[in-house]
Amino acid sequence: MDRSRFEDHANSMDASKLKAQKQKVLLMGKSGSGKSSMRNIIFSNYVAKDVRRLGATIDVEHSRVKFLGNLILNLWDCGGQDAFTENYLTTQKSYVFSEVGVLIYVFDIESREFEQDLTTYNAVIKALEEYSPRAHVFCLVHKMDLVQVDFRESLFQEREAAIKGKSGRFSRVVISYPTTIWDQSLYKAWGNIVHSLIPNLDVIEDYLGQLADAIEAEEVILFERTTFLTVMSVTSKIGEQNPYIDRHERLSNIIKTFKHSLAIFTSSSTSSHQFHDFHIQTPRFNVIIDKFTNNTFVLAVLPPGDAELNCTRINIATARDEFMKLDTTGDRSRRDGIGYAQ
Repeated sequence: MDRSRFEDHANSMDASKLKAQKQKVLLMGKSGSGKSSMRNIIFSNYVAKDVRRLGATIDVEHSRVKFLGNLILNLWDCGGQDAFTENYLTTQKSYVFSEVGVLIYVFDIESREFEQDLTTYNAVIKALEEYSPRAHVFCLVHKMDLVQVDFRESLFQEREAAIKGKSGRFSRVVISYPTTIWDQSLYKAWGNIVHSLIPNLDVIEDYLGQLADAIEAEEVILFERTTFLTVMSVTSKIGEQNPYIDRHERLSNIIKTFKHSLAIFTSSSTSSHQFHDFHIQTPRFNVIIDKFTNNTFVLAVLPPGDAELNCTRINIATARDEFMKLDTTGDRSRRDGIGYAQ
């Protein structure tokens, strides 16, 4: 095989590999349930108070988000009006439900037609069983902030059981989350959803573990650049003593709010890179957030001191070269050690 033919063959193999990593994500639910609001908060850097001006979704809105390496989310935000839903389940059935990687179905906790909502959900599940039987299914019981605190857990469990009962073949694998746009619960749910789609997380964890050991970090967290959802984290024994079990979701919320503020004061887009890195130094610890690869940021909590901070910057730069190879080639089979500065 001559060189040009060999390169064409290699390129075609790379293209097929990239295609295999695409994930079609259906976002469905009744009109007004909050689908587009959460999509814009997670993927378009909206803050909760700004989504009130969003109108209803007409038919299907498509968007693409690139994550690590060659993982691309093709997000289909499906309008929830009855006429559109009927089309999805009849004339557009094979088009909508074929090759689905993930179904995210949103239930409005305030809905007065919950039984009808369950009937529609069950019809969607049957279509998914027919065309994408290996899809992941997640259900979000949304607007939980409207329920009195004392009743939230019991009401969610009641809805979760009802949803599972209408999930057909997916009843053993469907996962439900209580969510609201007004706290970090939305980031927890979407973070877990995206986390389930990333291939070979063990290799990423190995690399992060090496970095954490080299800089003696309490914790190292890898965030996706656009959404600031957590991709992976490594925690030391000291870091495991942190009492805030929802700290990753809190950090996602805080950083995105910070980016939104920067966009306002710099007259830039909320989707642009308003910062490359920043750090906080205290007598007890340092925190650094640094742009890592084209699609990620890394956050590290490490011992105090200027020397520790400078050494961490060098080691992050060293690790960046290795992670860039994952980002550009998608090759996560490598487990070679990385030569860090001590």
